Amino acid sequence: MVSICDRVRYVETDMMGVVHHSNYFRWFEMGRVAWLRAAGVELWELMNANIIFPITHVECNYKESALYDDEIEICATMTAFTRAKMDFKYQIVRKKDGAVLAEGESRNVFTDSNGHITRLSGAFYDRINAYYLKEQAEEKH
Repeated sequence: MVSICDRVRYVETDMMGVVHHSNYFRWFEMGRVAWLRAAGVELWELMNANIIFPITHVECNYKESALYDDEIEICATMTAFTRAKMDFKYQIVRKKDGAVLAEGESRNVFTDSNGHITRLSGAFYDRINAYYLKEQAEEKH
């Protein structure tokens, strides 16, 4: 699992100071990008290699409201990986009390810039897969 901390900004809230539901998907993306970076892959590298990774599925289960100025932890873990797709699970946690605010999951597929499904090349696949396997092994202990 990779986690990053952030703080709820006023612009992310409604008039009552409660985070708008759409922001959780942005936080999921932040977690996914941090996970890939921890695996040694920058998004620009993929895009420069003509590999894009559209989301084909995303869902969020809202548990409690995040509020303006809450410090949150965004946790992301890869749950499945092949040369054609990657699946992630997410958890958003309020730091001060450990409350789970939301849980979710997503699936990205790898395509070229024309939207045709492609298989991830050796170098990218190897870096991501090595980190994925390491994370899976750590979860078993």
